Amino acid sequence: MMETPVVETLVLILHVLASLAIIGLVLIQHGKGADMGSGFGGGASGTVFGSGGAGSFLQKLTTYLAIGFFLTSFGLAVFAKNRSDDAGQLGIPDVVEQAPLGAEFELPTLDTEAATESELPFVEDGSVEGNEVPQG
Repeated sequence: MMETPVVETLVLILHVLASLAIIGLVLIQHGKGADMGSGFGGGASGTVFGSGGAGSFLQKLTTYLAIGFFLTSFGLAVFAKNRSDDAGQLGIPDVVEQAPLGAEFELPTLDTEAATESELPFVEDGSVEGNEVPQG
């Protein structure tokens, strides 16, 4: 069992925290259509973050967290690639199974004479086991 390096663990923790923070920030932000409702007497038009509203602060914070999320994703991908390369160097063989040369496989064939006589429900007059097929 390989030990996880401290740097990889730290990047993984930052990745999880960034993802949870992005989810929370997206959920508390309101859309552009919400401003129209507050103009017609909506009770929730008061702002906590000042007269500019929380939009610019929360949008910037979300942007920075998204950049951090992408960077940690890239870092985790590099760690995974290095780990898979190291696994190949530890003597774990790459197994590729191929059919032996010259091996021939026989595909099953359908006996059409037996199938038309016993298994298929169609008869020559166009009916299907007693149910008439509409003509025309």
